[in-house]
Amino acid sequence: MSLKKASLIIILVLLIDQITKFYIKTNFALGEEIKVFEWFSILFVENEGMAWGARIPGEYGKLILTSFRLVAIVGIGYWLWDSVRKNGSKILITAIALIFAGAFGNIIDSVFYGVIFEHSYGQVAELVPAAEGYGTLMHGKVVDMLYFPLWSGYLPEWIPFWGGNYFTFFEPVFNIADSAITVGVFLLILFNKRAFPAEDEQGEERNKKVQATS
Repeated sequence: MSLKKASLIIILVLLIDQITKFYIKTNFALGEEIKVFEWFSILFVENEGMAWGARIPGEYGKLILTSFRLVAIVGIGYWLWDSVRKNGSKILITAIALIFAGAFGNIIDSVFYGVIFEHSYGQVAELVPAAEGYGTLMHGKVVDMLYFPLWSGYLPEWIPFWGGNYFTFFEPVFNIADSAITVGVFLLILFNKRAFPAEDEQGEERNKKVQATS
């Protein structure tokens, strides 16, 4: 796959991701929910940290996290460029492009949203408010909205630790960028041999040489 086609994937994912986030941010108050089906809702939440809401504690935790994301995206971008240069498999380049797009989409939130949006607590946020935004550069919150509570109920008492507790599957709220990263990672896992055919062939050659000398 060419770098041009990989770039088209990245642009498409970024457009869908940012359009949905802008729509949610400018039409929903924080915590507002629209139930589409029993198992799917549009629920506006903001994530200050990493996946699953994890945070780096301390005054500079958010700045450290955003800085790490910026460094990581450079590494992923180089991986994509290098894979295209080496004529990597279509699966590999597609997966890296999805991971890059997803990571970049969430970086946009973290870097800029605190400046260009006002807060969403009890109100619909204004884009480019007359007053200051809810945060500063590098201190934005990631907008999430896709919620799939596929099953909710009380777990049987015989289940260790969680038995008898109310449980929801799947509880995390995520966005298009998160979905792109997840799909990219799963492509690499499920189609590992197709994603890295040259490495597999080299491994097979090494195994044959070892067997021949044993």
